[in-house]
Formats: sequence, structure tokens, C-alpha cells
Amino acid sequence: IKGEGICRLRFALVSIYQNLLMSKHSGKETPAIMDLDYWSDGRLASIHKMLNPRSIAVVGATERMQYGGRFLRAAMQSAERGVRVYPVNPRYGELMGMKCYASVSDLPEAPDVVGVIVPHHRVIPVLRESGERGAGSAIVISAGFSERGVSERRELQAELGEVARETGVRISGPNCLGLANVKDDIWACSSSRLEGVRLKSGGVGLVCQSGASAFGPFLSRAAERGIGYSYIVSTGNEADLDAPDFARYLLDDDDTRAIAMFIEGFRDARKFLEVAKLAAERGKPIAAVKIGRSALGTRAARSHTAALTGADEIYDAAFAQYGVVRVHDWDRLLETAQLLADFPAPKERGAALVSHSGGVCSLTADNLGAAGIDLPPLSDAAREGIDDILEGFGWAANPADVTGHAARETLVPIMEHMIAEPRVGAMVVASSGSEAQARRVIDVRDRAGKPVLFLQTGAEMGDSAGLDALKDAGVPVFGSPENLAAALRDFHAYHDWRERRAAGGFAKPAPMTDAQRAALDALRSAEGAALSEYDAKRLIAAWGIPSANGGAARSANEAARLAKRLGFPVAVKANSPDILHKTDAGAVALGVQDERAVRDAFRAVIAAAREYDPSARVDGALVEEMVAGGVETIVGIVYDAQLGPVILYGMGGVFAEVMRDVALRVCPVDESEAREMIAAVRGSRLLAGFRGAPPADADALAKTIAAASQMALRLEGAIDELEINPLAVFPEGRGVKALDCLAVIDA
Repeated sequence: IKGEGICRLRFALVSIYQNLLMSKHSGKETPAIMDLDYWSDGRLASIHKMLNPRSIAVVGATERMQYGGRFLRAAMQSAERGVRVYPVNPRYGELMGMKCYASVSDLPEAPDVVGVIVPHHRVIPVLRESGERGAGSAIVISAGFSERGVSERRELQAELGEVARETGVRISGPNCLGLANVKDDIWACSSSRLEGVRLKSGGVGLVCQSGASAFGPFLSRAAERGIGYSYIVSTGNEADLDAPDFARYLLDDDDTRAIAMFIEGFRDARKFLEVAKLAAERGKPIAAVKIGRSALGTRAARSHTAALTGADEIYDAAFAQYGVVRVHDWDRLLETAQLLADFPAPKERGAALVSHSGGVCSLTADNLGAAGIDLPPLSDAAREGIDDILEGFGWAANPADVTGHAARETLVPIMEHMIAEPRVGAMVVASSGSEAQARRVIDVRDRAGKPVLFLQTGAEMGDSAGLDALKDAGVPVFGSPENLAAALRDFHAYHDWRERRAAGGFAKPAPMTDAQRAALDALRSAEGAALSEYDAKRLIAAWGIPSANGGAARSANEAARLAKRLGFPVAVKANSPDILHKTDAGAVALGVQDERAVRDAFRAVIAAAREYDPSARVDGALVEEMVAGGVETIVGIVYDAQLGPVILYGMGGVFAEVMRDVALRVCPVDESEAREMIAAVRGSRLLAGFRGAPPADADALAKTIAAASQMALRLEGAIDELEINPLAVFPEGRGVKALDCLAVIDA
């Protein structure tokens, strides 16, 4: 069942579900955003009307081919499909052969979507009038809002968003170019680049914050490559609806099999990750270009963790964690999205490669190999069969250089030998794309039932009949070996990720214990910019993360008694919330051997701390056991303004910061994801045992990373950074211990 009726039914059912959940969770901790279905407030119904309108009003319509005229001309093309179009402009009685109305209030019906192309100061009055008329949605093409960079226009945009939510006329924009329902050929946009474009309908839904990109390179390049869209959406400044809202809608659309996104910046990145979770559950891939930088890149780093967790790395990690395929240019986005939309999960990772040129074979094979795509050797039967055809020329191998046979009928049996190999999941043909060759490639593809990709080695994306035939038949056409290999790599990586994720799902917040609530309450009442090491270790202990045995002492004699109970040697460290790096201050004494030495060390570290920072609070000293024999690692927490709590794992000492050999994830993670983090760090090979050392307790390390990620969720808003460095990982069965811990309180 499709259409507006089922859409309304779905939203009604979701509203009932929301009310039940609100009752269920009354008095408890707030559930996750997806539990309450954030999108049950009518925004998806508005998007449905935007993308599937039966009536379009164009406010600011004009005969001139500017924004208003182009929007009206595009909308008029939809009239042939039964869409009713209403120009609105008090200066005209008729436009382009249609009656023109003075205002939205004068329209004979409430339009499904209102295109708004008026000066910025007139947008809100038009939106209010549209709400009074009962309009279903609006596309605000008008510019002059927050993109101007002045507070007055930012405030106007904020008001615009409030009016959209107040009236129920949800909007795309302002400062966008509009939307297109490509599958039904309905265009509600002001693009100047629609004339002569031969665009296919297909399984890729495009959501793009930049209108000029959506209806520029993404339109023209898709047309050149024969890539088909279901919808094209430009979201502009996103005063109301944003890119994740539209992506969420596309998850419900049966004709959209993959989503391509061009993101300049998120209003709410966590909402996007919730969409990515749902996309993974439904098996609908998302590929994205994300430009810009994470907020962590501009913050002052007070810990190694904050120094290591910056710039764009956090988005790389978050996208990989949630199955979003990240690429970095227009062509890669479209080519990857096409593979994800048009091909099912592969049964085999191997590829077969055939070309008319040995050089092309070698270059393409190099790129495939670098991308992790295997070219399995041919079986004896396949090799002998191809050898018989080649008659002593070329290479009867994988890759296969078939010389002039690429342009002959004999290409068919050569391809058949290769694509039938049991370890081959896809085939790559690299050649010049004549019409006859294209027909043979399509024929083999259809009978083999395996994906075939074509690498064009002739004129780049020319308009030859052969290339057109390949595109029309759904054979992906690439212009470079690098892009082909990268798209195939990302295709496999997505399906590998989803298979792993399907087995374990996503980590969920764990309920808090009484001890954790007490620790959080104590943290919120703490004074100063940071916790002392003693208090930081008490905090992590509430989440089951053990520290070196020891305690705090306020006098030299108390320190000596504590050391005697622990057993020598011990470590003595100044306990100060104001000195974050005690080693720099010389306020640490290691390997202290007896009671007298402990007393001397106590006085020395206190003196060093006070000399280093006379204003620092010094609450005595920590006396702890000396720990030896573990592999030193680092586990840290920072908070990104967009993505929230982020967990970091790396090797301790100089490895993490010098080598930048770390793994990042958005919190929470479970033990399975923690093991993936451990495996991603090159230095983790030390955990397996090195030069006779026993294997370290990787299970305890994974458990600690997962516990720290749960802690990070609960400490958001209370701390700014937390770092356990080093975290010693002992031999199997002996667990881990935090040797030092730093916690910076949220200002």
C-alpha cells in the first residue's frame, strides 16, 4: 500500500505508540530519541506532501526566468501528471497561460506545497497566510537569512522556524533551490539547469544542503553516468526541517534503495546517527559527503585525549561506527550510492577483470588490490578455455588481457569463463565501450546474475551508443580505476559492517546503579576546574574500573602507615585538583622503598607542587602500590558539541600522541565494538605478547572501554574531559588497573 492514505495511517499509529511510551516511561529516565519517535509530530507528513504534491502554489511567480519564473516553469511540467499549479502574484492576472492569484488566501484549494520566492521580509507573512489557508508544506527559495552572517537575519531565520512549527506548515529552506520527485517527474524547484537534462528514475535518494550542488554537479553527473534518482532534495539553511528529517522520510520510501547525502554541517548530528541506526536495521545504505570540522578541533586540549580527538576524525569514526559510507567528492558519492542501491549484498568478495590492454589490466588490478579487492586465480578449466580462444595471444589469467577479442563475439565466452568462477562475486570490464561490446557485456551480465562494472577507457563519459546502452541497462560506468576500486571497496565494506552489526545490534545506555548516582551527585557538587586524582579514581570505580591499590594521606606519618599496609615499593604523588600533569611539576616519586623514604617523598612532592603552582590546592598525597608488568594503554572521554560523548582508546606513553595511533567511537559501545577499537590500533599487537611476554587480558580491556563509554553518557554536562592514562593491562585473567586518572569539570 502506498500513497498519502497509508502515510497518514502510519503517523496516527506512531502517535498512539508515542503516548503509550510516554506513559510507560513516566517518572523514569528519558528513553532514546527513536523510542519516542521524534518524527511523529507531522514533519514526515509534510515532507510527503512536498515530494508528492497534488497541488503547488508559487508565491512570487513571474514571467521572467528568474527564481520565481523558473519555479513556475518547472511546476508547470508537473501539470501533465495531474498536479494543479497556482501562480500567486498580485501584479499579474495571468501568467504563462494560467490564472494568477493575488494571494494564497484567494486560492481555490489549500495547496499541498507552497513555493515561496519573495523578499526575505515577506516570507513569514506568506507562511502565516499559508497556514491559515491550510497549506500542507512550503519550500522557501528566498535568501537573505542566516547566510548573511548578521544577528538580525539569524534572528529572522529562527523566527521563521518557529512560525513553521507553530502553523504546521513545515518548510524546506530558506535559501534552497527546491525539491524534485524524479520517479514521478514532479519538479518543485528554481534550478536554471533543467533544460535538456536526461535524468533517469532510480533507487538513489539525494539529500543535499547545497541547492547549487544538488541541481548542479549532482544533477549533471548523474545524467552523464546514467545514475537514477528517486528524489532530489535541497535543504538550504534548514530553519525547520533538516537533512536527517528528509533522510528519515526516504527510509520509508520503497523506491529509494540507497540515500546519498551532501552535508555542510549538522544542526543535530545525534539525530542523524539515529537515522543511520534505523537505516542499518532496514538495510538501506547511506553514503555521504561531510564537509566542515568537528567542534573538538577548535577547543583547548587539557588532556592527551582532547589533543588526539579533533578536526574531522570524529566524524570519520562516527560514520564508520554507524555504517555511513563516507566519501569526499561528487563522483565518488554518486558511484558508491549507485552500487549500494542497485546490487544486493555480495556472496563472494572476489572480482574478475578483463580488458583489451595489458597496461589497463595492470593499473586497474593495482587499484583493486590496494582497495582490498581480491582477484582470485582462475581454475584450470577456465584458464584452458580462455587460452583456446586467445590462440597464444594476451593473458589467460585474472586479470585477463584479451587483446582484440574485446571487440569480437569471442568476448562473450571469455567473460562467461571468468564470471562463472566460484570465488568471483563481480566482474570488471575495462574497454572503450562500443555499442556491440556493450550488448555483449549486458547479455553476459543478465545470464550470469552477478554484478558487472564497466571502466570506460575511451572518451571520458562520452555520448556513444555503447555507453548509453550500458547506462540504460544499469551497468555502472566509471571513468577511473581508482574510483571504481574505491566504490567496490565501500560496497563490500558496508555489507561486511552490516553483517557484523546484525549479529550484535547497537549498544544501548545501561541503567544507573545507586553507587553511580551517588558518584554523579558528588561530582556535581565538586568545586574547581578538575578533580584530584584520588577523586577521579573514586568516580571511575563506580563504573567498575579498578585502580592501583592505595589511598590518600594528609600527613607524612599517615603516608608511611599506608605504605606499610600496601607493601613496598610504593608510588607517592601530590594529590591536587589544580595540577593536571603531576610529572611536569616534579610532584611524583616512584619506587619508594621504606617508611622513612615515604615520609621524605611525601614532603618532597608537596613542596614541588606548591613551587610549581603556589595557588594550587594540594590535598596531601596519594600513596599507591607500584605496578609492573602490564601493557600501558589510554582510555579517554571527550564531548563533541554535535556528537556528544566520544570514547578514545590507544597505547599509553608516547605512542598515542606521537603516532596518533588511536581508535574513536561515539558512546556507548559494547564489548564487541570495544574489541573492534582494540583491533584498529596498530600498537595493540603488544597485547598479543611480544618477545616472550604473555598475552594481555584483552577481554578485561574491552570490558573497561565499554564501561567507560557508559560512564561518558551519564557524565555529560558534568565533566568536560576524562582520561585514564595509563591504564595497565595485565596478562590474561589478571585484568586492568588505572594508574592515573584526570577529570576536567565542565565549566
